[in-house]
Amino acid sequence: MAPDHPLRIVSLLPAATEIVCALGAQAELVGVSHECDYPPAVAGRPVLTASRVGHPADSGGQIDYDVRDVLKRALTIYTIDEPALAAARPDVIITQDLCAVCAVSLDDVIDVTRQLTNPEVRIVSLQPTTLSDVWGDIRTVAAAIGRERESVALLAHLDERVEDVRRRCKRWLSRSASPAPRVLTLEWIDPAMVGGTWMPELVTIAGGQPLVTRPGEKSPTMTSDQLARLDPAPEIVLVKPCGFTIPRIVKDADWLSGLLAEMPWPAVRERRVFIADGNAYFNRPGPRLVDSLEILAACIHPNAFADFAQKHAAAFRRFGVRHR
Repeated sequence: MAPDHPLRIVSLLPAATEIVCALGAQAELVGVSHECDYPPAVAGRPVLTASRVGHPADSGGQIDYDVRDVLKRALTIYTIDEPALAAARPDVIITQDLCAVCAVSLDDVIDVTRQLTNPEVRIVSLQPTTLSDVWGDIRTVAAAIGRERESVALLAHLDERVEDVRRRCKRWLSRSASPAPRVLTLEWIDPAMVGGTWMPELVTIAGGQPLVTRPGEKSPTMTSDQLARLDPAPEIVLVKPCGFTIPRIVKDADWLSGLLAEMPWPAVRERRVFIADGNAYFNRPGPRLVDSLEILAACIHPNAFADFAQKHAAAFRRFGVRHR
């Protein structure tokens, strides 16, 4: 039954917040997670979650250690402000059931929601692992908040942009008569984790050959020895640690440079290593995955996508590996 008041939406997932806003329901958001920072207009909404780990000064390795330690002790990484959630009086709560490291767990949301005064609250849990799953989640969220018509227009626009990249890549590769370059993406650097889920799809659409993972697969952790033995070796490397902006990646530049300097890869020899904003792009399964695709295309085929390089200039840069 539809509520007899304007819908009250709580999003405990940054990607879900972006989806809600892209569907035109920004005004109906009454609570968000501590990581929901886009679009900028969501600033000021009640923040309903917090993290037990991840001090801004910590290295990537320290954050990884802290996360594993919390999980080892059977604790959740994120906490929910129960009084604030109750005060928000949500009709719909959007969360996820994909990654214990990415956001509040579904079980925690269910447990807390049982205590809310509104017994009709609806929980929408997202679990995308492929690009089509992400588009499906947009439809799911739209149905839950009464924005089905808006979802049709949004998805048509996103599909159009994806197909534009696909067509241009095919045309470029055909003209150059060269094979698609081999691409390795890293979504964490200490330890090194190779991008999985939707990343192989994005690489393929952007005219590259994804290494290590296939669409929908989880992101594997690899040692430096395993990376060095990759055969075939990557011709392009994109580093976009989950939750890290470019300035935050630069703080770990020495560690990253030390790792890459040991790699006998064409990508390192030819200076085709890039870092990108992994907080805003690539790791959020929402509308900005298309922006991520455009950034990836600019890295893989810079001569064909100078327009994307200019459009997203603040979101990525070439990384100079300092050899010892």
